[in-house]
Amino acid sequence: MTPDDALDWRAPHETHVVSTLGVLRRGPGDPTFALAADGAVWRTTLTDEGAATMRVLQRGPDLVRVEAWGPGAGAAVALAPSMLGERDDTTGFRTGLDVLDDAHRRNAGWRVARTARVMESLVPAILEQKVITLQAHASWRRLVQKFGSAAPGPVPRPMRVVPSAGGWRAIPVWEWHRAGVDPKRAATIQRVAASAERIEEAAEFSHADAAARLTYFPGIGAWTAAEVAQRALGDPDAVSLGDYHLANYVGHALHGRDMTDDEMLDALAPWAGQRYRVIRLLMAAGLRGRPRRGARMAFVDHTGY
Repeated sequence: MTPDDALDWRAPHETHVVSTLGVLRRGPGDPTFALAADGAVWRTTLTDEGAATMRVLQRGPDLVRVEAWGPGAGAAVALAPSMLGERDDTTGFRTGLDVLDDAHRRNAGWRVARTARVMESLVPAILEQKVITLQAHASWRRLVQKFGSAAPGPVPRPMRVVPSAGGWRAIPVWEWHRAGVDPKRAATIQRVAASAERIEEAAEFSHADAAARLTYFPGIGAWTAAEVAQRALGDPDAVSLGDYHLANYVGHALHGRDMTDDEMLDALAPWAGQRYRVIRLLMAAGLRGRPRRGARMAFVDHTGY
């Protein structure tokens, strides 16, 4: 099926499509994301011009083919280079630690994505607040399947486009319950959806101003703002403070001990401006975090509210 718009893009640096876009996937059943047998990444998005389905295929170390279908195809293709990390220049980046610099060389094509679609990252981040990831992904999947729209184009499997801001606001209370979302998170999503235009403006702000805009809204703290910055804003420095596991992971990976958030920030201070990248490199290097001896977050059933 001939795409409505397409682009053969040569990146200014090595770019790996699957690893760069993988952070946008919300679990293996995410109805907005698919990885095809030929290696192409399929992703849906809701642009200002309308819904779009994108097919993104690696054709060389720095060459990417982008195709799109739907009324938002042109806008989606125009944003594709940003989404693939066009602005994420790591020239001269060194950590000073051999194990991390080696991980950086081995993963040179991984870039910090910038979708510039803030609500698309904000809603699932809110769903992931204070619950286990598996539970949040199930909520996201159910809500998008039921209240999103069918993806345009020749999708490799049934896919959906996220609801509009009005669509999120229109979800009745009992459907949030059925999706396992407690009243606090549901109210936060509906609150930000009511101010979606102001939320989307953050994509063009400085990283500091974007964080200030997002955390202005009740229910959005530093953790949620950082999760959005890592996907929608292309921020290589965004640290997910308040994460259930992150501080201890970084503490053990770097110094072999538990850490508080403040201690983690001190440990990451030598890499200010690139702290999110360093955390990802710790993981890419295979450095072990805290041994799993303590309690894990439990599944919390919110359907009874």
